[in-house]
Amino acid sequence: MRRQGAPRGQGLADIGKDIERPLGQTVRAPRAAHKVSTGAVATAFVVVAVVGISGAIALREKPFRKPQEVAVSTPKVTAAAEPAAAPSALAPVAAPKVETPTKTGGPQIIHVQKEEGDGPPQAAIVIRDPSAVGQNLKIAHLPDKALIEASDTGPLPMRSADGRRPFDVYARPWSGSRGARIAIVIGGLGVSQTGTQAAIARLPPEVTLAFAPQGNSIGRWMQAARQSGHEIVMQVPLEPFDYPKVNPGRNTLTVAASADENIKNLHWALSRTTNYTGVMNYMGARFSADTAAMEPFMAELGKRGLAYIDDGSSARSLAPDLALKDGVPFVAGDMAIDAVQDRGAILKKLDSLEATARAKGSAVGIGSAFDLTVDTVTSWIAEAKKRGIEIVPISAVAIDPQKG
Repeated sequence: MRRQGAPRGQGLADIGKDIERPLGQTVRAPRAAHKVSTGAVATAFVVVAVVGISGAIALREKPFRKPQEVAVSTPKVTAAAEPAAAPSALAPVAAPKVETPTKTGGPQIIHVQKEEGDGPPQAAIVIRDPSAVGQNLKIAHLPDKALIEASDTGPLPMRSADGRRPFDVYARPWSGSRGARIAIVIGGLGVSQTGTQAAIARLPPEVTLAFAPQGNSIGRWMQAARQSGHEIVMQVPLEPFDYPKVNPGRNTLTVAASADENIKNLHWALSRTTNYTGVMNYMGARFSADTAAMEPFMAELGKRGLAYIDDGSSARSLAPDLALKDGVPFVAGDMAIDAVQDRGAILKKLDSLEATARAKGSAVGIGSAFDLTVDTVTSWIAEAKKRGIEIVPISAVAIDPQKG
């Protein structure tokens, strides 16, 4: 085809040249010498400007985003002027100032205030996982030195200088859900070596373990229990009716003893190990019903930041009122699950515990470290979880006067 405006002879000449050209080569337009268009200059200027702005953004001291924070709008956390030394495994880790959330089920929302100087006040919304609350289970077997008071009989639990309590620090994390919750405490650990080992290894980690102060190697078993994820409490022998015919064991706290003598015996039991959230009575129907005996006992627990777990065996116990008075976190057991050592009877008690939890929101069962109890509780928990029951540590169902 002849190009428009070209002479017929010239068009034929071009066709001839196209035929003679080797395959794969195209015709290059002749380059205009020493001519730069205005559009090219403008394009080059835009490219240089974009590169300059990008470099400035990359070199900014404060980036736009902090990928380590999960937030709708990212709050700024002020960094120290110089890098701080790495904290020890037991030292509390500093965190950005946040508003204390209420204890509700599921993820919680915390409002974090922006730092001054970033423009008008504005809050970011950070999603908080309630299961992250509580002690890091990787170091749960290590006692917090700030919570230990040295004594002649061994380490005693105490509040730290900044007010932290063993009840808070040694608590096992849980979901924070408002669903049906069951706490199960299995006591008598430390007395039988094989029974203790079996209970720690076989019971689900959500089950709370209670150690008898008369047991052996309690410090070693405490570490094994905490490494397996269990929250633990210490049992304290209290005077029952028909004492001493019915005897809870060595260094029992009695009604006839002076307050100082009972506190001394209490300290002996408390010093047997560390890393527990509270104490639970072993027997004690007579002692727990006596005001003069219970008042100094409960005041000492409040002073040291420990919870009191009443096994629920005595309806005359003064513990609920005294715990409230002395700021002691308190839990009352709903039923003993293995008073009859029969699998069917234990399962019936556990099913009754589930019905109570569905009706009230939570329930507490108390048992002992018998092989049959451990096996039955383990298999029942596996099925209860499928029915939507959450097994929680004893601290999760405590009434804490200090938290309202």
